[in-house]
Amino acid sequence: MSRTMTSRERVLTSFAHKEPDHAPCWLGASPEWKALACDYLALPDDEALLRYLGDDLRRVFSTYAGPPERSPDQMLSSDEATWRSPFDVERHGYGYGMPLNCPLKEATLEEVHAYPWPDPDWIDVSNIRGDAEQWGSEFAILGGEWSPFWHDAIDLLDFDGLIYQMYDNPEIVHAVMQYTADYYLEVSARIFEASADAIDIFFIGNDLGAQTGPLLSPPLFQQFILPHLKRFVDLGHEHGKLVVLHTDGSMRALLPDLIAIGMDGMQSVQPFATGMELAGLKRDFGSDFSFFGCIDTQALIETTPEGARQLTIDVLHTMMPGGGFIASPSHDYLLPETPVENVIIMYETIRECGSYGK
Repeated sequence: MSRTMTSRERVLTSFAHKEPDHAPCWLGASPEWKALACDYLALPDDEALLRYLGDDLRRVFSTYAGPPERSPDQMLSSDEATWRSPFDVERHGYGYGMPLNCPLKEATLEEVHAYPWPDPDWIDVSNIRGDAEQWGSEFAILGGEWSPFWHDAIDLLDFDGLIYQMYDNPEIVHAVMQYTADYYLEVSARIFEASADAIDIFFIGNDLGAQTGPLLSPPLFQQFILPHLKRFVDLGHEHGKLVVLHTDGSMRALLPDLIAIGMDGMQSVQPFATGMELAGLKRDFGSDFSFFGCIDTQALIETTPEGARQLTIDVLHTMMPGGGFIASPSHDYLLPETPVENVIIMYETIRECGSYGK
């Protein structure tokens, strides 16, 4: 009988499109949801929760060390603002909220170049290796900057303004994308240099899909977004990392492009979005691409505990064969409205039914 793999071995085996001993799994959740789950299970902290659920991955983060007037949460301009992006856009609302202003919406190209872009020196990466090594190679480690350069471009230009400028002044869009991507690439390069081989997966996030299709047509995606995504893939691969893109929504039309640039996988995978039926994704892309998520969060919110169990069984049956699958809710940041009991049953079902039978 084969030995039980470590969590890290399990994850990396699956990403190599081989079958591990058991389907690996991950929890991405808000602090508020984790607090509810810890209270429900009478657990002392987040690490105890992850171990209870059988999470095979851990995540490490850099820290902000720049001027307070550009920090995420200091010296905000008003009580309305709850968070500041690296690009000096203040936001309001739940989590990171929505932008309160779009400072480059009416900007010329010269004003884009003159904008006070952030300095990578403001990010402290010195803690990353120690944070990752605390687990002693037990878990696969997610790291690198989240790098939402597409979202930052929307904040800076406004979504409608961004789309109009793609047609009217594409050089402005190219310049904004270059500045936002350059910042994250430089910070992530410093993270990888400081952490050596302590990080396994470069985990980046840019929501590019809506419920019925991509937010951009394939030609616009290929012109404005794909070249920068390739830069992130190349950076990760140069440092020996897998590269995984978090993106919500309907992404089927863009998957061939992601595979062509060497993207290793996608996190979220919302099966009820147009074209995202799991059996079709597994059939058409499963040998080249890893799917990370797949258990629909909206269904987990709306179903019963019995429904959560059956939903999980159905996803495991479809996605496990041949590896290339990490089980998790489709949302990377479970919100408090997601019933704790349903999520716990999901992980219990993965533990019970996720063996490859070796």
